[in-house]
Amino acid sequence: MPSPPLLSRLVRPDTLTLPLLRTGGLAALLGLLGFLVSIAGSWRPSYWGDEAASVMSAERSLPGLFRLLDNVDAVHGAYYLLLHVWIDLFGSSELATRGLSALFVGAATAGTFVLARTLFTARVDVLAALVFALLPRVTYMGSEARSAAVATAVVVWLTVLLVHLVRSRPVDAGTRFALWAGYAGLLALGIYFFLYVLLLVPVLALAALLLTPREGDVRVSMRAWAIATGAALALAAPVITASLDQRDQIAFIGRRPPIPVLTAAVHQWFSNAPLAVLAWGLILLAVVMVFFVGGRRAAPANTKAALGVMLAWMIVPSAALLIGTHLVTPMYSLRYLSICTPAVAIAIAVGIACLRPRWPQVAALGLITALMLPTYLEQRSEFGKNYGSDLRQAAEVVRNGAQSGDAVVFDESVRPSRKPRLALRLYPDAFAGLQDVTLAVPFDTTNDLWDVVLPLEQVTDRLTETDRVWVLQNQGSGENSRGDNIRTLQQLGFTVTESTMLNRTQIIEMTR
Repeated sequence: MPSPPLLSRLVRPDTLTLPLLRTGGLAALLGLLGFLVSIAGSWRPSYWGDEAASVMSAERSLPGLFRLLDNVDAVHGAYYLLLHVWIDLFGSSELATRGLSALFVGAATAGTFVLARTLFTARVDVLAALVFALLPRVTYMGSEARSAAVATAVVVWLTVLLVHLVRSRPVDAGTRFALWAGYAGLLALGIYFFLYVLLLVPVLALAALLLTPREGDVRVSMRAWAIATGAALALAAPVITASLDQRDQIAFIGRRPPIPVLTAAVHQWFSNAPLAVLAWGLILLAVVMVFFVGGRRAAPANTKAALGVMLAWMIVPSAALLIGTHLVTPMYSLRYLSICTPAVAIAIAVGIACLRPRWPQVAALGLITALMLPTYLEQRSEFGKNYGSDLRQAAEVVRNGAQSGDAVVFDESVRPSRKPRLALRLYPDAFAGLQDVTLAVPFDTTNDLWDVVLPLEQVTDRLTETDRVWVLQNQGSGENSRGDNIRTLQQLGFTVTESTMLNRTQIIEMTR
């Protein structure tokens, strides 16, 4: 029984990887589009706490950075090293550091296109790249100074390489060994950039199993894959071991309310309910059309295998983290599943390609664009990070009002990622000439992420030559904590002259 024309056009008639040279120009163009979508407006929101950890770590000297990683944040070490070099070249502004992530989103967009064209058709590949570039999780990671975009780019090109290895005609032993060695190195690199790339190992095993076109070659593919994966895990052993030693770093997840599955289904990749409903509907359409419509032979076997791998890529890491969080230890965060976005985009693109005639495909892509736009604009608003980080805006208030010789005091009662003190480290020019009264040990001379500070009441002698103090308070502090610094300064004879309330931070000017 022949395959229906619709489904047969979703997969290439050959079983060989399409040569990359034939797709290079379009892949580069789509990659440029992905870069532009992510970098546009990325400089508008202030940095937030996690980005502060990235920038402050990357700005250390290399010996200082290695001392830090020996104590904490080893899982981010490869990214911090990359960002260290990048900052040396381009500076530490929001545009510069987030531009690095946008570049890798561009690379991941091109990789998604190549992977979709390799597994499916020209009817799917461009759609997949466009959907990928528009996904809110992608536009978020492409405008944030963290490692998610780097890891995602590595993962998608790793998958492209794996598909090429298992589907290409035999070549000489030396070339195949070099390609499998490259696969091992790329997998290890992905783990160094983001530890949870380990969750994709079973998915990659499934890809090697299902995407090998000739039955007699499956055993060869699986043996080569197992050897290369073992080598990759051996190469990544230092960061895996360090992550076990430093596992208390993610203990904060346990203090958050558990995330329901339906909440994850919306916010993990799509950020708003209407877009999530549309996206899951298109994925369901793809599943129905490929696996069920017209009987078991409705779609070619390689179409089913390709879509099955994409679904596993979406489901296995998500399920592992959600189940592990409920049964073992806290390990789930919405952002951790960024590495699944290429598979999400390809599955959605297959669903769109199933629509006939052509105009519903255009309408579906237009609707995706319209539904992601409010989230996209919110991500790039003035207070678009971490529910309203305003560190840069607070620094600007101080810059515009303070004079050399003034003192500055920070609220230290909130968690590190919310501390107003980060404004001083991220925007130091705004605090030039001011006395940081409570500083004990600067962060870059410690083996930890943050400054070591003392309570204000222990260092009041440092204010004897100062007649004006700028107090930066966090609105999320408890009432008593917010008042401690003010009461101490009032006991020293300071009174409130002016107060400015931003989104999260209050800046209080006090004079003697």
